[in-house]
Amino acid sequence: MSSYNDLLHIYKKDFEQKDIPISTIKAFLFELCTEKDIDLYTNLDNDADKEIEDKFHKGIAKILDGMPMNYVLGYCWFYGYQFIVNEDVLIPRYETEELVLQVLKKIDALDRKDIVLADVGTGSGAIAISLKKEAPELKVYASDISKEALEVAKKNAEKLDAEVEFMAGDMLKPLIERNIKLDFLVSNPPYIPSEETMEHSVVDYEPHVALFGGKDGLKFYQSIINDAPKILNKGAYMAFEIGYNQKEALSDLFAQAFDADIDVIKDINGKDRILMVKLH
Repeated sequence: MSSYNDLLHIYKKDFEQKDIPISTIKAFLFELCTEKDIDLYTNLDNDADKEIEDKFHKGIAKILDGMPMNYVLGYCWFYGYQFIVNEDVLIPRYETEELVLQVLKKIDALDRKDIVLADVGTGSGAIAISLKKEAPELKVYASDISKEALEVAKKNAEKLDAEVEFMAGDMLKPLIERNIKLDFLVSNPPYIPSEETMEHSVVDYEPHVALFGGKDGLKFYQSIINDAPKILNKGAYMAFEIGYNQKEALSDLFAQAFDADIDVIKDINGKDRILMVKLH
């Protein structure tokens, strides 16, 4: 019988050899314990629960094989909420929480109760659902081209009791077809250049349709630029997550297409991460 402390150290060398952060071991065991209401840190020297120990060994084998921890768990945490994730959806990153925060700041400043918002390329629904939970007065739409992703998003909305209207289709087309007019368009589109080298755990497991944005990574922003005038109200906002090195290219693209105020906000690591556009 192993103690929880034993479990934390068994795979240390394996993780070092695979160049996987050792902190993943503790994070994984912590989640397994939390699922059974066990405080890992006050039970470190106690014998591990048999079910947890079995799940731990099986899960660690998958992580060592390259599977992201959140796919092994079947969920991730985002903006304080637990979201179901699987290989049909991208795992929400903590940087994207900052996009949600910046959108909420703008919504608070508007001080209106009739704001209509859409999250384009919603994936797991993390952005749309978090915004609806934090600002219940919003009317929230969410779209995705992947029907499999939308199934995950719908399950998350039901689980978290968030009223979001989901639509299947490519980028803005579902909104255009239904003649929906927006006060706020939010998107974390695929923005990684197609030729960029990625960690194999990302490329092998996460959906490519949610990662890669064409040769220069700008394909989906250009699609939004082309169609946004069909659905945006006067004075509307657009907010996007962007690649750390895309500030100038995207600022120029949006400045050429719109009469607007354009602001780029840095993330917690000091990298350009959020593009905020306010139409005049």
